[in-house]
Amino acid sequence: MRGPRRVALVALPEAMSLDVIGPLEVFYTASRLSRTAAGDPPSGYEVEVLAPEAGPLRTESGVSLVADRAWREVREPIDTLLVAGGGGPAWWRAARDPELLDWIRAQSPGSPRGVRRLGSVCSGALVLAEAGVLDGRRATTHWLATELLSAYPSIEVEPDAIFVRDGPIATSAGVTAGMDLALALVEEDHGRELALAVARMLVMFLKRPGGQSQFSEPLAAQACAIGPLENLPQWIVEHLSQDLSVPVLARQVGMSPRHFARTFVQQLGTTPARYVERVRVERARGELESTDLQIEEVAARCGFGSADHLRRSFLRHVETTPNDYRRRFGRLRASA
Repeated sequence: MRGPRRVALVALPEAMSLDVIGPLEVFYTASRLSRTAAGDPPSGYEVEVLAPEAGPLRTESGVSLVADRAWREVREPIDTLLVAGGGGPAWWRAARDPELLDWIRAQSPGSPRGVRRLGSVCSGALVLAEAGVLDGRRATTHWLATELLSAYPSIEVEPDAIFVRDGPIATSAGVTAGMDLALALVEEDHGRELALAVARMLVMFLKRPGGQSQFSEPLAAQACAIGPLENLPQWIVEHLSQDLSVPVLARQVGMSPRHFARTFVQQLGTTPARYVERVRVERARGELESTDLQIEEVAARCGFGSADHLRRSFLRHVETTPNDYRRRFGRLRASA
């Protein structure tokens, strides 16, 4: 495509400010980094914020944004349309505005005036669900809103995903996940090199791909571990390819194996062996998503010892095989 792509983000009263600003920063940075020599056709993106009315829009945090115009005023084609989430009473009322829902249906891909891509950030998925454009599709949202999204029986909710792409419609999890989705769209439009430059500029991971858990096992553990175990989750992450048996872990924190195992269960709610296996599976998921390593290499790097051990652990925790997981979420997978 020659010329900039038009990206519009719908923000309703009491929207979460980062749901709006985060993705737009990604698109703006991509445009800034893709500028070419004078005289070349413009590239990148033109971004704008749409709201019920043009002008100041108060967000959930109290910060005011300025909407470029009202969504009902849009007449020209939009390439990518995103709907930001929120949680306040005003947002919920606006999200159920029949006029807005009709407008979103008219903008949905496949409609005569439809956009190329339609998406949502955080609880914005509930607006798309209410408009009916997620019927028969896979979708995700912020983990606090998954139960609400599950109330729509025709939607296949993936509660753990960072973002989900189902054809031309994409939904992302809460808050910063909208930036992950925007970065994936930049890579789709302009290639990995520009996406990597944007990620570096914004100090982001290039990929926290769809299908990766909203929760990190070590992060959850750090919220529970105290005293001698406080730094153990990070140490485990840094030594996954090594022996992480109970005696080894106990020595690391200066406890007897028996006392260590009992304390670990009390603080983290699971046994050391189960915890280590989950962390290794989490790391393996990342390797399968972002590298071309052979399954045997992934198994060795993550401490499984063999491809068969990795496969059995994957089936237990992810309910699929490593090969099937890579086919679905690997970096070489073509966009749906």
